[in-house]
Amino acid sequence: MSKSMRRVRAALRVAGLAPEIQETKLARTALDAARAIGCEIDQIAKSIIFQGQDSTDAILFLTAGGKRVDERKAAAVAGEPLGKADAALIRAQTGFAIGGVAPVGHLNPIRAFMDPRLLEFEEIWAAAGTPHHVFRISPADLKRISHSELSDFTA
Repeated sequence: MSKSMRRVRAALRVAGLAPEIQETKLARTALDAARAIGCEIDQIAKSIIFQGQDSTDAILFLTAGGKRVDERKAAAVAGEPLGKADAALIRAQTGFAIGGVAPVGHLNPIRAFMDPRLLEFEEIWAAAGTPHHVFRISPADLKRISHSELSDFTA
């Protein structure tokens, strides 16, 4: 098990959850993950990271799989202009590589916002620290343990 996946598992356990991490052969996109798991695309919680242009911090947007982040709305929610976060910033802030960024288990605290669409499901799936592993969680638990704020930031 990778260090990244161990961090995710530990964060879930500390939050009082029993992590069920599942391996998928193809999970690089939300559609691939949904097909592999057998769920709706919007049940996949994508971890999209932008860089705050004023703060220079990474900012996490947990988005339903079939939706896209509207950069203008996201900037308004974040309270600062946003730019693309490069791989080095993402790795330094979260400890994860692009494609496997989990919503929990980050190396450093991160501001997080959550798409309300995710709350419409009984369960959702999120990356477990690698591009090929996901975990199941209730949207309420994800909101709680990611310390995310419900916000309208999608197109």
